Amino acid sequence: MSMADFKAGLSGTAPAPGIAAPLAALWWAAKGQWDQAHKLVQDEETADAAWVHAYLHRLEGDLGNAGYWYRRAGKAVATDSLETEWERIVAALIPKDPSANT
Repeated sequence: MSMADFKAGLSGTAPAPGIAAPLAALWWAAKGQWDQAHKLVQDEETADAAWVHAYLHRLEGDLGNAGYWYRRAGKAVATDSLETEWERIVAALIPKDPSANT
């Protein structure tokens, strides 16, 4: 799956079946469904989930909580636009997700 494929999938009603929780959360975030996105990553223990979790809290404006999750992810706190960060995370996660490569 490419970034273009992922973005094209945003016209659907749900993320592609079988994609990992962090990538699915970014799909829901792009659809304006913060709660659905948050549910997918809040209990995940991976660095990727923590990175998406940080992004989600930055998106909602809770920068203190976002900072905690960036530290858990081992990432610097993002200072670019939310759109640019979303694209950067998606681009990093697509190659890691075997189900997204079909």
